[in-house]
Amino acid sequence: MSFLTMEPSNQTFKNLMGNGVQYHVPRFQRDYSWDQEQWEDLWEDIENLNEEEHYMGYIVLQRNKENKNNFSVIDGQQRLITLSLLVLSAMNKIQGLIDSNTDADDNTIRLDDMRRDFIGKLTPGILIPYNKLILNRNNNTKFKTLTEELKPLISRNLTKTDKLMSECFTFFNKKITQNSGIEIVNFIEKITDSMLFTKIIVDNNLNAYKVFETLNARGVQLSTPDLLKNYLFSQVVKGKKTIDNDKLDYMDEKWSAIISELGEENFTDFVRYYHNTNYPLVTKKKLFTSVRNKIQEAQEAQNYLKNLSKYTPIYAALNNPEDELWNKDYLSVKPYLKAFKLFNIKQPFLLLLTAYDKFTSDEFIKLAQYLYILSIRYSVIAHYSPNKLDKVYNALAIEISTSKFNRASHIKNQPEFKALYPSDESFQTIFKYHTMPSRQSNKKIRFLLTEIENKLANTSLDYANWTLEHIIPYNITEEWVNYYQGQYIQEIDRLGNMTLLTKKENGDCGTQLFDKKQVIYQSSNSEISKKISEYAEWDSETLEHHQDWLAQQATNTWRINYE
Repeated sequence: MSFLTMEPSNQTFKNLMGNGVQYHVPRFQRDYSWDQEQWEDLWEDIENLNEEEHYMGYIVLQRNKENKNNFSVIDGQQRLITLSLLVLSAMNKIQGLIDSNTDADDNTIRLDDMRRDFIGKLTPGILIPYNKLILNRNNNTKFKTLTEELKPLISRNLTKTDKLMSECFTFFNKKITQNSGIEIVNFIEKITDSMLFTKIIVDNNLNAYKVFETLNARGVQLSTPDLLKNYLFSQVVKGKKTIDNDKLDYMDEKWSAIISELGEENFTDFVRYYHNTNYPLVTKKKLFTSVRNKIQEAQEAQNYLKNLSKYTPIYAALNNPEDELWNKDYLSVKPYLKAFKLFNIKQPFLLLLTAYDKFTSDEFIKLAQYLYILSIRYSVIAHYSPNKLDKVYNALAIEISTSKFNRASHIKNQPEFKALYPSDESFQTIFKYHTMPSRQSNKKIRFLLTEIENKLANTSLDYANWTLEHIIPYNITEEWVNYYQGQYIQEIDRLGNMTLLTKKENGDCGTQLFDKKQVIYQSSNSEISKKISEYAEWDSETLEHHQDWLAQQATNTWRINYE
């Protein structure tokens, strides 16, 4: 990671808080949000400490160019605050001993040393704290009060986040049961010498984002939303001598609502989809760079935040086919959204996200249908590269966002879209030899066969109405091995070797030979099963013939009319 100012290093909490350092939580970083569950997890770790260090994960810092001991906390603030509250709780215990005149002189020295090592210092005379940890604009005032008074906050009119800090202080205060000053000091020393962080230092927000993407790709989830929020909010107030706190509070509420509705894991995907509906296509890795390049003025940042808030419920609904957004005029879009969810296909969201308030409901549903058909042909069956798809969808989404296109036919008739659409001949050829592992893909196979079944029978049944039947049994018997003429191991998972039956019919079939299954297929409600019953026997040649027929039906089922 060459974008670091120095190689990552491992440091204990005690090391992190030493040597005159000061940490600033950026003013627009998220508020303190850990609750009882996280406190209890941390306390369980503390109770299980032996002589070994306990790993606390990564802490990402940005160094102040003018003061090498001054850092902005890009990721890790929740852990730093919580451990600081633990120390403050211990300091409260020592203050109690001093107040009761228990070894008062020595405990005063211990209290001062603990404050100096972990919290900061009090300015002589007026006792104003100079803290090593400075929190964001919503938390810092009450955090300073905690460091000054060393007791829970007065509960009246506390915000939710300040209440959490006060409750965290009380939680640890009750957990610390050591009775003497020296025992309390030794307890804190043991904890702070054991809590190990990997410290990463970057020199700017862009490099911080690169760290986030690198670590997230390795499965380490860092708070990317915080970094984006801090950048956008900083643009809103850039160059202003005074800040309208009501406006910032309103923006904060909007931002919190976005995170609450989507969750952190989906947030970055959502921002990328929204961004790509308005600007040239970017990958996740280049998203932050593009946001920085495109959003450099206060009004641009405000508009960007406003639109993120506007499109959040639409994106959330695209991921949830049962969302109330799809009631009334949009009911017919649900089957397509269910298909996208089943096959984990999200590329169409790029177009649907921006089309929702640009198209009428009827045109929106038609667009979803075209995208669904293309997705089955292009992605599910043909497995073509998504890169070309993304580029075309990005260009079309921009045309929708500028209102150049406002009908589904405008999209389907664009040469770029038509170029993506696999021809009937190529789709049929690919489908003819298609294989899907039925153990992992049972629902997906039932969905595909049900769509073909519905086309044949002119019905609209859900795939949940059917079970999947293997003609050559999945758990093949010796009788079937002797009967089947062909490479059964390779052919069991061919789509042509599968059909639909009711649960009872499937149970009756079991592993019986083909002549017994034929009778059940003939009386089945499934048109596909009835077709199979017409074959005299089931061998490799018959399977080939049947899957060719199935491919023809699939071509009719998923077809965009270009006549």
